[in-house]
Amino acid sequence: KAAEQGNTHAQFSLGLMYDNGEGVIEDDTQAVYWYKKAAEQGVADAQSNLGVMYDNGEGVIEDDTQAFYWYRKAAVLGIAEAQYNLGNMYRKGEGVTEDDTQAVYWYKKAAEQGYVKSQLNLGIMYNFGRGVAEDYILAYKWANLAAAQGYKDAIGLKNDLRKRMTPAQIAEAQRLSSEWSPKQSKE
Repeated sequence: KAAEQGNTHAQFSLGLMYDNGEGVIEDDTQAVYWYKKAAEQGVADAQSNLGVMYDNGEGVIEDDTQAFYWYRKAAVLGIAEAQYNLGNMYRKGEGVTEDDTQAVYWYKKAAEQGYVKSQLNLGIMYNFGRGVAEDYILAYKWANLAAAQGYKDAIGLKNDLRKRMTPAQIAEAQRLSSEWSPKQSKE
């Protein structure tokens, strides 16, 4: 009832319930409907989830342009998962022209909030010099932070980097990692 009366929190919550099949039969079409109601009223989490639905073709026809549109709205509002997904879209050229510099920008926004997948992807971008200057110290820092959260793929990147780094570089990267703390992203 609250969702039908325009309550954005209720609309988003109802979208989640349909998306996850909690208390109702899972229904992606209904999830999209309620996410869109909340997203159009500025609910960042609904915008992010709506982006995922368009990205994966769940409840709607897959549409990279719409996925990008909703991810961007949520990313600007500081949603780390949307920032990560937006970074992926720029890196792959999905729904937007491929742009590694923009990919790095959005990965960094999410990584700075502690979003582990973005930390690893940012490390990879520094490792290969994609969208940024190649920098093994920063690549190791971000891989180290992701590994500390238990992300196994980051351990492989760290081990690969160690083979190419001097002990001084490794020490500097570890120092940067230990001084790092997550912060809320502001566009």
